Amino acid sequence: MKLNRLLNQLTEAEYRHLLANYRRYTDFNSLGLFRSLLENDKLDLAQRQRLRDAAIDVFPKFYAFLQLKDPRTYFRLCTLGQELTVADERAFWKQISQAQQRLLADKRLRHRNFGTYSKHSCGYDTCPLNGLMIRPGSPIMEDAVCFSTDRRSPWLGHNRRSDQRCRARTAWANGRGHVEE
Repeated sequence: MKLNRLLNQLTEAEYRHLLANYRRYTDFNSLGLFRSLLENDKLDLAQRQRLRDAAIDVFPKFYAFLQLKDPRTYFRLCTLGQELTVADERAFWKQISQAQQRLLADKRLRHRNFGTYSKHSCGYDTCPLNGLMIRPGSPIMEDAVCFSTDRRSPWLGHNRRSDQRCRARTAWANGRGHVEE
């Protein structure tokens, strides 16, 4: 059975029915469900919070992985209806970063190229690269999961060592024997 409706146009009763019977729908998308809670204009704040809690009860593992897959949506869901200061936001993003590190270690993921980090999204509607799949370290990469414990960062020159070796090989081939700085 197909849903055949946009999730952000449902009422609270329809959301409750959907959460109870989500396995029946072949086109159900749990990420779309969480994002639609933020975009739905038919719901007031209290209804959104109740539905968010109900969705978390139905999909606890997905909600925990959401902070790694789509951290902005996770942040907006967690702070739904709260007024945050800049310091609160920074502390919350630091908690998200620590949870991301923990999730990557627990799941033994060596790469970080999934979710919102695997596609180009610069924010411009007219950008021809929107939705393009990208590699980690690519120059068109907008966001990346970076931690303070990383030895290589996509924004730092992580090719410095290979560049230095290339200059050394060139110097040796030219007969100088050492690299001139």
